[in-house]
Amino acid sequence: MSGLPVVPADLPRRNSKLGQTLGLCLLKLLGGWTIDGEVPDHKKMVIAVAPHTSNQDFFVGIAAALALDLNIRFLGKHSIFVWPVKRLLRALGGIPVDRRHPHGVVGQVVAEFAQHQTLLLGLSPEGSRKKVEQWRSGFWHIAKQANVPVCLIGLDYKHKQLVFGPCVTVGENFADDLQQMRLFFQQMTAKYPENA
Repeated sequence: MSGLPVVPADLPRRNSKLGQTLGLCLLKLLGGWTIDGEVPDHKKMVIAVAPHTSNQDFFVGIAAALALDLNIRFLGKHSIFVWPVKRLLRALGGIPVDRRHPHGVVGQVVAEFAQHQTLLLGLSPEGSRKKVEQWRSGFWHIAKQANVPVCLIGLDYKHKQLVFGPCVTVGENFADDLQQMRLFFQQMTAKYPENA
């Protein structure tokens, strides 16, 4: 598909021309979104998507993943994976997690990384669409324990662009790594900037 970044061959794909066409149509319907930047070449990664201030962010992300034919997974409360939406959520890449699990969400997701040769996990580091003073650290702990990079994707509503940014190898200090990541995300305009 023309106008899209090149996707490295080793990344998990959906292998669906119909999905790609649907994704491109959705990007247009959502306001003419484009995809910019270089798709990272890591078989396993945590993808931090921000700023997250609207339900529309999820649909832009799903549309972009479909357009690029990427099999990007996301987390959802286990309680929403029920009939009639269970099959749809799984088909879109949903991974059910139970917050009451003895190893917590981080442990469950680290186990998922260990079980797969390729896994792209997209999530919002803010953990909410509302304004938060402190981003959650779960994504960082997942990346650290699974020994995978955190790759950044920005949602820029001002320019209607989903932007692939740098990948960060997490270090020993969450605050230091987060400061580095926020430098990238500060360049993006959220749908609701007052909540970013």
